[in-house]
Amino acid sequence: MSTTSSTVAELTAATDAIGAYRQRVAELAPVHVGEERDDLVTAIYEAERALRVAERTLQRALRLAEG
Repeated sequence: MSTTSSTVAELTAATDAIGAYRQRVAELAPVHVGEERDDLVTAIYEAERALRVAERTLQRALRLAEG
C-alpha cells in the first residue's frame, strides 16, 4: 500500500469516527433541555461544534489526499 493510499485510509477512518462521535454528542443535548442545565447543554453544543469543525477539516484533508 502506498503512503498516499495509507493516508487516505487513515483519514477516511478518522473522518468516519469523528462523524459518529459528533452525532452521539449532538444527541445528548436535547435530553437536558428544559432541566435548568443550560451550562451542560451549552457545553455539549460547543463540543458538537468542535467535532463538526474537526470532521470538516478531516474531509478537506481527505479530498486533498485523494486529489
